[in-house]
Amino acid sequence: MRAYVTIFLSVLLAELGDKTQLATLVYATDASLTRWGVIAAAAAALLLSTILAVVAGSVIGIWLEARQLRIAAALAFIAIGLWMLIRT
Repeated sequence: MRAYVTIFLSVLLAELGDKTQLATLVYATDASLTRWGVIAAAAAALLLSTILAVVAGSVIGIWLEARQLRIAAALAFIAIGLWMLIRT
């Protein structure tokens, strides 16, 4: 159960304030859209992207250990952060 709580919290924190959440916020301001419709569409998109990530992770996990993948992901995030800092 602890692993699932960790997954929940890490995904929740990663999603807070990201561009996807901001886009959803903008859609929610559209008076022609129902709030429940926006919630359903955004939730379905997050569900599909999560399914794709799990499938990709399962396939990549055949060739890479979890530790190697975490290192690669961390390096990619650092590279993106540095790139963003250099561009400004």
